[in-house]
Amino acid sequence: MSYDLGHSRGYVYNISSGKALPPLKEFFAICDYFGLTPQEFFDEGKEHPDLIRNAVSGMKQLEEEDLLVLLSLINRLTKTKGS
Repeated sequence: MSYDLGHSRGYVYNISSGKALPPLKEFFAICDYFGLTPQEFFDEGKEHPDLIRNAVSGMKQLEEEDLLVLLSLINRLTKTKGS
């Protein structure tokens, strides 16, 4: 990974061990390397991030009426799960 990002062999090790922090530009490059947004990088509580990303991507293509139907279904399912 260090080489893929254009750095020496120990670059990622130094970051992961806490010896160094990457500059913001490099942080974005690391996120891109893993196919993550910065928000996803820091979100430790989210299960199934790939499924959620794909669902959001699909929802962006829906018309308002279909989004309302989907939202209604989500509300119904989350109420049922919480009971």
